[in-house]
Amino acid sequence: MLRKIYNNFEEYFCAFTMAIMVMCLMVQVLIRVIAGSSLAWTEELSRYSFLWSVYLGIAVVAKRNAHVRVTAQFMLMPKKVQIIFRAIADIIWIGFTLYIAYLSWTVIKDSMEFPEISPTLQIAKHWVELIIPVGFVIMSWRVVEVWINNIKHGTLNEMVRDEEGV
Repeated sequence: MLRKIYNNFEEYFCAFTMAIMVMCLMVQVLIRVIAGSSLAWTEELSRYSFLWSVYLGIAVVAKRNAHVRVTAQFMLMPKKVQIIFRAIADIIWIGFTLYIAYLSWTVIKDSMEFPEISPTLQIAKHWVELIIPVGFVIMSWRVVEVWINNIKHGTLNEMVRDEEGV
C-alpha cells in the first residue's frame, strides 16, 4: 500500500488539484450565467490549484522520463557516449532544479516573516508558493530515481533508445 502511494503520489495529488480547479471554474461559470456575478474565492482557489498541479506535474513527467529533450545531436554516437552525455545533462538539470528550489525557498522563508494574506481565502500565500521548491526537489529526486532504476535493472540503453523514438 505504501509503495503504491509512493509510486503514484504526484499523479493522485495532480488529479485532486485538477479536479478542484475544474470544479471551481465550473461553479464560476454557472454563477456568472445564472446570477450574472462571480465568486472571487473560486478564481483564487482555481489559480492556486493550477499552480500546485503544474509543479507536481513536473515531477510526474520526470518520473516517467518524458521531459522534452533535444537529442538529435547524439543519435549517431555509440550508446555508451549517449549515456554519458545524458548523465551530464541530467546532472546539470538536477543542479539547476535544486538551485531554483533553494532560491525559491529563500524567497518563501522571507515571506514567512512578513506574510501576504490572500484576499478571498485569507491564507498566507507562502503556503501556496511552497509547492515551487517542493516540486523542484521532488522532480530532482524522480530524475535520480530513474537513473537508479535503470542501473538496478540494467536498462541504461533503454533510456537513450527511448529518445531515438524507437
